Amino acid sequence: MTSTSNPRDLRSELDSLTTEAFRPELAEIDRLPTLDIARLMNGEDASVAAAVAARLPEIAAAIDGIAERMARGGRLVYAGAGTAGRLGVLDASECPPTFNTDPSRVVGLIAGGPEAMVTSVEGAEDSKELARADLDALALTPTDTVVGISASGRTPYAIGAVEHARARGALTVGLACNPGSALGAAAEHGIEVVVGPELLTGSTRLKAGTAQKLVLNMLSTITMIRLGKTYGNLMVDVRASNDKLRARSRRIVALATGAEDTDIERALAEAGGEVKTAILVLLADVDGSTAARLLEESAGHLRAALTSAT
Repeated sequence: MTSTSNPRDLRSELDSLTTEAFRPELAEIDRLPTLDIARLMNGEDASVAAAVAARLPEIAAAIDGIAERMARGGRLVYAGAGTAGRLGVLDASECPPTFNTDPSRVVGLIAGGPEAMVTSVEGAEDSKELARADLDALALTPTDTVVGISASGRTPYAIGAVEHARARGALTVGLACNPGSALGAAAEHGIEVVVGPELLTGSTRLKAGTAQKLVLNMLSTITMIRLGKTYGNLMVDVRASNDKLRARSRRIVALATGAEDTDIERALAEAGGEVKTAILVLLADVDGSTAARLLEESAGHLRAALTSAT
């Protein structure tokens, strides 16, 4: 079940990880004034973006692979344990309201299941078998992508997910925060964002967690841009599920078209509340049913639909 059964071997393995390194210069941090600790922590956080920037080519290559498969009906699946797993679940859960995706299209798996979102599930992260079972429940296909997430890059659950997905023909991405990681090596797309030792020794919910969040933001957001879920920098596939989002829908149509409020209300009514359709109604001067047809023929890409309408 575990990757390293001997406690001494495990300690030696952890000692070799940059995310677990001890920083003697911070040994007196608990004696500092609160403002000084905050300044230290803020300085640490400021280095994360540069670490992500160093991996942009690898991130972009992974996104192109994900988008190509999702365009053919595939799914994006995140798999991780602890903080890494929670970040994956968070990113997946934000896609339906932001991009109007079906909840089954972007999925977050966390070792130990939903309970592990708020409590520790003993031993779950050490099980490759658990990862295989969780993925088998999804009936993976070659059009799917599985992203294993692990700060250390050694978490058996994340590695097991990537290995199993790759054996099933799915695209695999390994997101880690240590160089030369087992997770990065197991995946077709290894993304190793090396943020260095943490302010608190081994607390990878800090810089490593921030780095993972930034990369996951990119994976999902840019994939959705590639899939036509945006028009410029407007979220034209936003789901108007509450008052705030309904107001945002009207504002998005206004920003995209410059139309008057009465025309926006008319277009949204013709479009059945669909923002993208309403924009096409106004910009192409077509009725709602024609706009819907043009969007369907353009695989949901508003710019392509506008081109075909002129």
